[in-house]
Amino acid sequence: MAATTSELLKRVRQIEIKTRGLSKNIFAGQYHSAFKGRGMAFSEVREYQFGDDVRDIDWNVTAHYNRPYIKTFEEERELTVMLLIDVSGSREFGSVRMKKQDMITEIAATLAFSAILNNDKIGVIFFSDIIEKFIPPLKGRKHILYIIRELIDFKPQHRATNISQALKYLTHAIKKHCTAFIISDFIDTESFKEPLKIANKKHDVVAVQVYDERDTSLPSIGLIKMKDAESGTEKWIDTSSRQERTLFQEEWKKRRETINETFIKSKVDTVSIRTNEDYVKALIALFHKRA
Repeated sequence: MAATTSELLKRVRQIEIKTRGLSKNIFAGQYHSAFKGRGMAFSEVREYQFGDDVRDIDWNVTAHYNRPYIKTFEEERELTVMLLIDVSGSREFGSVRMKKQDMITEIAATLAFSAILNNDKIGVIFFSDIIEKFIPPLKGRKHILYIIRELIDFKPQHRATNISQALKYLTHAIKKHCTAFIISDFIDTESFKEPLKIANKKHDVVAVQVYDERDTSLPSIGLIKMKDAESGTEKWIDTSSRQERTLFQEEWKKRRETINETFIKSKVDTVSIRTNEDYVKALIALFHKRA
């Protein structure tokens, strides 16, 4: 048990060093410009000046003083960031550089450190086809190290996926406007379009899709037994058959198109990252798109 704890602490420390460095040196200003300014807080009232937006007039104060006054707002300095982390069975897959689970962990830790460095609160919702765990948003290094430890070592009760459930929980559990990153491979048999639309109206939802090269295509290596990591279903596939490989690719493309259409219709910013790609470049591109 001690050895396992020691290995876990070592892994936590490695991720902290890598992701905190990325957040501090690469994402410092970009995170702020990409995600700040989305929420505005009431500041004060002042007399109306020519050119002010009449929609900002405070009619109660105007009536009291018999001359027009407007409400002024300022950017909310403190943001709440929520990470919705997919812990279903399919995250355990990885065929090249790292498993989806490992990349999800590093991306989540990088975003968490970016939030902490900008004095924002950070919280987590772990989900499969149920809400596995909720970590309320807080600040501080101790809190973020706890999150990283859970990202590495969390053992879910279920293996299937229900993204709708996670989005509904976010909408009801987090009352104040937040920026929510949903980090998943988005392998879900059910549509999550409506819950995503509702969540994005209340919050600022960003979708980060992590996928593996073998999610998209099969190599020609003969007869192989494939197992669905979430349902446990097994079947044999002849990968030397061009028809089988084409069918596999077409299913992936169809699923990808459906997911992208859902994001577009829900007005959700998104980025897709393959497990053998540099997620740093992908996150920088996402930040630039939103800035």
